[in-house]
Amino acid sequence: MPDLDPIVLMMTSVGTEQQAVEISEELIARRLATCINIVPCLRSIYRWKGKVCEDTEYLLLIKTPARLFDAVSAAIREFHSYELPEILALPVTAAETNFQQWVLQMVEPGEDPADDDASDYD
Repeated sequence: MPDLDPIVLMMTSVGTEQQAVEISEELIARRLATCINIVPCLRSIYRWKGKVCEDTEYLLLIKTPARLFDAVSAAIREFHSYELPEILALPVTAAETNFQQWVLQMVEPGEDPADDDASDYD
């Protein structure tokens, strides 16, 4: 297996589908992420400012190189409506080589996504 830069699976949750799409489209347009899955209808129960809260949210699963964590985090905060957005990254300890290469290539300037069959990697 080739020695490739590490990738991560970043996560954030948002309160509306519109915000999920907005953040996802912006991260892709800025080449900060290669692919983002939006998982609808999460039920979140959490403690916030002394109260137990319960909300329905959307989860974004963001595939990106580990080196872009800070830039992705900044972009999420720029568009997020929460005072304290959840921004997590889980290291990917193993990935199919072609998929990992695709994740790394699609954030690089000059790559033309139309040349690749990205739908195979969702």
